[in-house]
Order: sequence, then C-alpha cells, then structure tokens
Amino acid sequence: MGDYVILLKDPDDSPPMRSHSLSLAGYAMPVEKTQGRRYPEPSHPYRNEYERDRDRIIHSRAFRRLENKTQVFTRRFSDHFRNRLTHTLEVAQISRTVAKALRLNTDLAEALALVHDAGHPPFGHTGEATLDGLMQRYGERFDHNLHALRIVEQFEQKYAAFPGLNLTFEVREGIIKHSRSYDPQQYPELAEYRLNEHPPVEAQLIDLADEIAYNCADLDDGYEAKLLTLAQIRQGVPIFDRHLRRQERKFPRAPEKLKFNEALRSVLDCLATGLIERTRDELRRLGIRSVEEVRAAPARVAGWSPSLRRHNRQLKDFLAQNLYSHSEIRRERQRILRMMTELFNHFVEHPQSLPPFYYEETRREPTHRIVCDYIAGMTDHYLIEQHAKFLGP
Repeated sequence: MGDYVILLKDPDDSPPMRSHSLSLAGYAMPVEKTQGRRYPEPSHPYRNEYERDRDRIIHSRAFRRLENKTQVFTRRFSDHFRNRLTHTLEVAQISRTVAKALRLNTDLAEALALVHDAGHPPFGHTGEATLDGLMQRYGERFDHNLHALRIVEQFEQKYAAFPGLNLTFEVREGIIKHSRSYDPQQYPELAEYRLNEHPPVEAQLIDLADEIAYNCADLDDGYEAKLLTLAQIRQGVPIFDRHLRRQERKFPRAPEKLKFNEALRSVLDCLATGLIERTRDELRRLGIRSVEEVRAAPARVAGWSPSLRRHNRQLKDFLAQNLYSHSEIRRERQRILRMMTELFNHFVEHPQSLPPFYYEETRREPTHRIVCDYIAGMTDHYLIEQHAKFLGP
C-alpha cells in the first residue's frame, strides 16, 4: 500500500513529513489522531510525534540508568546476564514484531516498550517490593508505573520550554495503563487518562511482550548461572520440554547448550506467535475496527489462548519456585533489603543529606515521598555507594 503524505512543513520548507497510517489496521492508533502534548510544540519535518517520543526516551537519563539496574542477577554473579536495559531492548524487539504483524502503530509500541521500565528502582523486584513496604508505613504505595509517569513529567529536566519530556498523551497513558487498570475513585489525580476505558492495543501488548521477554531470559540466565538444571526445567516447564524434544531430534549431535538455545528460541517464538494470533482472532470476533471500539471493548483484546496462558503460567510458577526463591538469590535479596531500608530511613531522618534538588522538593511534598523518588532513581552501584557514604560499608 502506498505512502500517505501529510502536509506538515518546517519553517525551512523541508519536504513534507510522510506517514504510513493508511497501511495500519483500523483498530491501530494513528499518530495523526494523537491527543497531543501537555505543552504544544511545532511538528517536526521528518519525525512523527511517536518517533519523537521514542527518541526523547532513549536520550533520557532514566533510560541510561537502566544499564546499571538489576533484572534478576546482580553483577556479583556475572556481567553476561540481562540488566534492566538489555531486558528493555528485548521487550522493544518483541513489541515491534507483534505490532507489525497486527498492523498496529509500531512507533507507538516501540516508544511504550522502551519506557515501560523507566520507573523501576535499583535491584529489580526486590528493590520495588522494599520501597513499597517502606511507603506503606506512611499509608502510601510504590508503583513503578506511576513513578515512571513522575519521571517523564517532572524529574527529567532537559528542555527550557517545559518540565519533563512532554510526551504525547498516548505514551503517558500507556506508561500507567499498559500492565493494569486504575480505579478512577482511588486515583482521581489520573482522571485525564481515561481510566474507565482500555488503552489502545499498542499499549495492551507491552505487558505481554514483557512477560515473554523476562520469562525466557530468566530461564536462560538461570541455566547459565547453573542455578537451574536442564532436568529441572524439562520437568517443571512442559512447553520447554516439548520444544526441546523437537530440537534433540533435529540436532542430535549438538552440545546441550545449543539445543537449549534452540528450544528456548522456539518457546519465545511460540508465545509471540500465539499473542499475535489470539489478539487478531479476538479483534475479529468482536468486530473491532477503531481505537474507540478497542477502548470500549468488554475486556482487553490482547492476550493468549487458554492453552498458551496455562503454559505461560507454568513457566512463571517454575521460575518463582526454583529461581527467584533460590538460596543464592535470597541471600542477595536480604542484603539489598537491609541497605535500601537503612538508606531510606537515613534520608527521612536527615533530609538535608539529599541533593539540593530533592531537598527543595521536600518543601512541597512529604519527605518520605521525595526520598522514595530519589532512591527509586538510583542505579545499583550508586545505592551501594550512598549507603557506604552515609552509613558505612
């Protein structure tokens, strides 16, 4: 299908910006219908609004810091394992593939995938659970999606004309709604984000692409770290065992690790293909032909068949029971919990120890909230460094 030309010109009369919106499905989110930015800006001569959002995310400090934030394994184990940044890139790759197959807006999907973990604190889910527990002392919670929104709206300071990154409405909406829905009664401050409606399909697929990426990656890293054996995995993950049997027949003389790689790649492809096919079937079954119909559907349309959903759940349960609860990981978790708790308490009791920007923020918001924001933005090694600085090694 040919390109559709939108007559948007820059002041220097550059060639008009080109769009591929006519090649999108009716239920995809066309960039031309964006609800725009909080602070209006002139259009760009050769990048559409979602491409600009993607680029702003990539150039943000929060994105760069992901390189030094734990996924599952800290660098104490090895520097070969995934960190939060490499995980994010894997989610972006899967999201683009799924979005393209469904004729969705790949620019929007990519931007959402790249920003989806921007609000995660240091040391992975252990850090998130620790901060959440600390905030509950004050009757609040730590939610990495809502923290990501604070980052892109408030803490990223790159532009003279406005605070934050000034991302489009659809990217900001996807940041908070890609993995869950929010009750409008409990979150009145989020009213602008159409909480009574589902997000576009591009946002809905991000959480599922995230699951595909981290389930397969954690299985790989756990096996590489020798915390999981092949026999364990075969017994506990039926879908992996089935795909491994095929690879053993196909490559009988290959080393075990290469057969493992082939089986894992096949599992990932199976889950991604299943997501594409089930989502397409659901859109057809409901007769959905527009973004507004996606928003008003009885439930989210992106998902797996009951069979694949069951297999994915078995994989998640196996990792929870055999990897995330492993004694080596548990020991590291206790160390992290102690350091983060001690540092949090120190800053709450001595807010003058905070950097000037954050200390000034304590005049406008509760100290515990600002301390949470500060610690959540840290990298793994910076948290260790700050703990040693204020509380000793």
